[in-house]
Amino acid sequence: MPNYDYFCKKNGKTVEVSHDINTKLKTWGEVCFVGQISLGDTDVLAPVRLVINPPSISIPTSNSELKEVGFTKLVKRDDGVYENVTATDGEKRYMKAGDESSLPHIDKKISS
Repeated sequence: MPNYDYFCKKNGKTVEVSHDINTKLKTWGEVCFVGQISLGDTDVLAPVRLVINPPSISIPTSNSELKEVGFTKLVKRDDGVYENVTATDGEKRYMKAGDESSLPHIDKKISS
Protein backbone atom coordinates (compact mmCIF):
# COMPACT_ATOMS: atom_id res chain seq x y z
CA MET A 1 0.00 0.00 0.00
CA PRO A 2 1.22 3.53 -0.71
CA ASN A 3 2.23 5.95 2.04
CA TYR A 4 0.57 9.34 2.43
CA ASP A 5 1.45 12.34 4.59
CA TYR A 6 -1.33 14.22 6.38
CA PHE A 7 -0.91 17.60 8.08
CA CYS A 8 -3.05 18.77 11.02
CA LYS A 9 -3.08 22.55 11.47
CA LYS A 10 -4.47 22.24 15.03
CA ASN A 11 -1.36 20.49 16.37
CA GLY A 12 1.17 21.32 13.62
CA LYS A 13 2.01 17.65 13.07
CA THR A 14 2.56 15.81 9.82
CA VAL A 15 1.95 12.06 9.99
CA GLU A 16 2.76 9.37 7.43
CA VAL A 17 0.20 6.58 7.09
CA SER A 18 -0.38 3.70 4.69
CA HIS A 19 -3.73 3.06 3.07
CA ASP A 20 -5.21 2.12 -0.27
CA ILE A 21 -5.60 4.75 -2.96
CA ASN A 22 -9.40 4.99 -2.57
CA THR A 23 -9.31 5.90 1.14
CA LYS A 24 -9.81 9.61 1.86
CA LEU A 25 -8.90 10.72 5.38
CA LYS A 26 -10.38 14.04 6.53
CA THR A 27 -9.94 14.20 10.32
CA TRP A 28 -7.16 13.77 12.87
CA GLY A 29 -9.06 10.86 14.41
CA GLU A 30 -9.16 8.99 11.08
CA VAL A 31 -5.43 9.54 10.53
CA CYS A 32 -4.60 8.32 14.03
CA PHE A 33 -6.82 5.26 13.63
CA VAL A 34 -5.31 4.27 10.28
CA GLY A 35 -1.76 5.07 11.41
CA GLN A 36 -2.28 3.41 14.79
CA ILE A 37 -0.89 6.41 16.65
CA SER A 38 -2.03 8.23 19.78
CA LEU A 39 -4.55 11.07 19.40
CA GLY A 40 -2.79 13.15 22.00
CA ASP A 41 -4.71 16.28 23.05
CA THR A 42 -5.94 17.07 19.54
CA ASP A 43 -9.68 16.94 18.81
CA VAL A 44 -10.62 13.84 16.81
CA LEU A 45 -12.63 16.03 14.42
CA ALA A 46 -9.72 18.40 13.68
CA PRO A 47 -9.37 18.61 9.89
CA VAL A 48 -6.27 17.29 8.14
CA ARG A 49 -5.01 17.83 4.63
CA LEU A 50 -3.08 15.55 2.35
CA VAL A 51 0.48 16.77 1.81
CA ILE A 52 1.70 16.38 -1.76
CA ASN A 53 5.38 15.48 -1.85
CA PRO A 54 7.43 15.72 -5.03
CA PRO A 55 8.55 12.39 -6.44
CA SER A 56 12.09 11.25 -5.88
CA ILE A 57 14.18 11.79 -8.97
CA SER A 58 17.50 10.15 -9.60
CA ILE A 59 19.86 12.47 -11.42
CA PRO A 60 23.37 11.87 -12.71
CA THR A 61 26.08 13.17 -10.43
CA SER A 62 29.28 13.30 -12.44
CA ASN A 63 30.02 15.81 -15.17
CA SER A 64 30.35 13.05 -17.78
CA GLU A 65 26.94 11.60 -16.80
CA LEU A 66 25.36 15.06 -17.06
CA LYS A 67 26.97 15.54 -20.47
CA GLU A 68 25.73 12.12 -21.68
CA VAL A 69 22.10 12.98 -20.89
CA GLY A 70 22.27 16.45 -22.45
CA PHE A 71 22.72 18.75 -19.45
CA THR A 72 24.96 21.79 -19.39
CA LYS A 73 26.84 22.53 -16.17
CA LEU A 74 28.53 25.89 -15.71
CA VAL A 75 31.02 26.51 -12.89
CA LYS A 76 31.90 30.09 -11.93
CA ARG A 77 35.65 30.68 -12.33
CA ASP A 78 35.95 34.49 -12.19
CA ASP A 79 33.77 37.60 -12.43
CA GLY A 80 31.73 37.07 -15.60
CA VAL A 81 33.60 33.87 -16.50
CA TYR A 82 32.06 30.41 -16.28
CA GLU A 83 33.61 27.10 -17.28
CA ASN A 84 31.33 24.78 -19.25
CA VAL A 85 32.45 21.49 -17.67
CA THR A 86 30.07 19.57 -19.94
CA ALA A 87 31.15 21.25 -23.19
CA THR A 88 30.51 19.19 -26.32
CA ASP A 89 32.16 19.45 -29.73
CA GLY A 90 31.90 22.97 -31.08
CA GLU A 91 31.21 24.60 -27.69
CA LYS A 92 33.71 26.88 -26.05
CA ARG A 93 35.07 25.68 -22.72
CA TYR A 94 34.72 29.12 -21.09
CA MET A 95 31.66 31.34 -21.24
CA LYS A 96 32.36 35.06 -20.84
CA ALA A 97 29.87 37.82 -20.07
CA GLY A 98 29.01 39.79 -23.20
CA ASP A 99 30.48 37.20 -25.60
CA GLU A 100 27.51 35.49 -27.30
CA SER A 101 29.80 33.14 -29.21
CA SER A 102 30.82 31.53 -25.90
CA LEU A 103 27.24 30.56 -24.94
CA PRO A 104 26.51 26.81 -24.71
CA HIS A 105 24.60 25.30 -27.67
CA ILE A 106 21.40 24.60 -25.75
CA ASP A 107 19.37 24.54 -28.98
CA LYS A 108 21.40 21.54 -30.20
CA LYS A 109 20.75 19.61 -26.96
CA ILE A 110 16.97 20.06 -27.02
CA SER A 111 15.08 17.89 -29.45
CA SER A 112 11.54 18.60 -30.61
